[in-house]
Amino acid sequence: MELHQLRYFMTIAEMGNFTRAAERNNITQSSISQQILKLERELGHKLFHRLGRRAVPTETGLAFLERARRILAEVDDATRELRDDPTAMRRITVGATTTIAPYLLPRLLVRCRKSQPNLQVQTRENFRDQLAHAVAEGEIDLAIISLPVNDRRLSIEAVFSEPLLLVVGKKHRLAAQPQVTPTDLADETFILTGDGSSLADQIRRFCGDHDFEPHIGHRCSQIATVKALVSLGAGISILPQMVRAPGDGKSLVYRALSGRAPKREIHVLRHLQRYQSRGAAQFLTVLRETLASLPKSTA
Repeated sequence: MELHQLRYFMTIAEMGNFTRAAERNNITQSSISQQILKLERELGHKLFHRLGRRAVPTETGLAFLERARRILAEVDDATRELRDDPTAMRRITVGATTTIAPYLLPRLLVRCRKSQPNLQVQTRENFRDQLAHAVAEGEIDLAIISLPVNDRRLSIEAVFSEPLLLVVGKKHRLAAQPQVTPTDLADETFILTGDGSSLADQIRRFCGDHDFEPHIGHRCSQIATVKALVSLGAGISILPQMVRAPGDGKSLVYRALSGRAPKREIHVLRHLQRYQSRGAAQFLTVLRETLASLPKSTA
């Protein structure tokens, strides 16, 4: 049994097709088929059902798939550990959700360049579930997200807590109100991020905790769009303090809600059983330093 056979096997299982798996591995379909046949002969079991163009793992194939993943993960970790020389250039890939990435990753990259010049950080912006899956599958090293995440393969570390602030246009009735309570928002039109956003889920839960369902007038994929619509008076929103920018004061008013004000917890995900490289440890140090330097005022 050879490592490349295991990699071919995993690619076919992932893609469900011999031809596409061969293309990904830059070999011919006949070559990848021969390697899988050799593997099946060595194991004494059929690994795939060939259903026309589809390749579906057999029951034995599914059981072997988990073993193959662990074997390749151990080999990859051993290779990384041996190459992890303190003076060498190191590369890691870090993911962050769409409501964190634009406001935190640029600051992190600037700090990394200054304090860790031998660390190259590649970034990936995506939704929480996709990032958790990428960490669990070893596609990225770390992910910066908000909860919930349910995967026993992952280590989840809380690194930061920040308030969620009400944001309204300067001419909105709540902009001049001395104190704003959650119940003051019950009849308002909300502008939220998309359905896959953990921020939108948290806002809906917050409203539900105060006995009303938010009326959602607009869904946006970007925080910048939310801000633009709020500034036009199209509705209100609740946003993390991190996204507040110096120029927002021209058209937006941020207010801390009275009572049980909402907040969000930011966490770092990493794989429990994968080797944590020096590069990942360096990045986590920079992350904690950067978060500690963020403003603590609420509104």
